[in-house]
Amino acid sequence: QLQLVESGGGLVQPGGSLRLSCAASGYSLDHYAMCWFRQAPGNDREGVSCISSGGGSTTYHDSVKGRFTISRDNAENSLALQMVSLKPEDTGVYYCAAVLVGSKQYVPPWDYGMNFWGQGTLVTVSS
Repeated sequence: QLQLVESGGGLVQPGGSLRLSCAASGYSLDHYAMCWFRQAPGNDREGVSCISSGGGSTTYHDSVKGRFTISRDNAENSLALQMVSLKPEDTGVYYCAAVLVGSKQYVPPWDYGMNFWGQGTLVTVSS
């Protein structure tokens, strides 16, 4: 069983920055594409960013392009999301997720079924 634990959430003012981390244990992440999702109060969960298992391919939701950067360190079995220029609409619970894939370049679409999920970390952007 792959276990994912997010950290790094908190309260930040608009325009500020946060770095989210996701630590994995149980299995190596080498064969898993990884994604960040978020869920704002009253909204459905939405995809934010995904990265291929090899780390060479990424996708971003249009609303975060140019502001968020996803990265991974397979040697450390970890995933990160660097967020800058945060906006109030970025507020929500952020989840990391993993899906087993056969290609190191494949980046799953948002509606691809994830195999494992973390418990989430809350990000609040407010003045």
